[in-house]
Amino acid sequence: MSYSPIRLMDAHDIRMLLGGVSRQRAYHITGRSDFPQPVADLAQGRIWLTRDVEIWFDTRRRHTQPGLKNQLRTL
Repeated sequence: MSYSPIRLMDAHDIRMLLGGVSRQRAYHITGRSDFPQPVADLAQGRIWLTRDVEIWFDTRRRHTQPGLKNQLRTL
């Protein structure tokens, strides 16, 4: 039997993916209607599938000038 491990992200992981944004900003972003739904809401906080968050992030990045870090498009 073969399986793929399930990769999960918590709010801290999402903050780091987004470039170290504040907790408040991460809370705002994860509450958006277009952000993936968490797979669980634990006492320690919500968790998301890494793949879902990475897909969401990749579809919203925009390139600025060469050499500068990619940034999220503000909606």
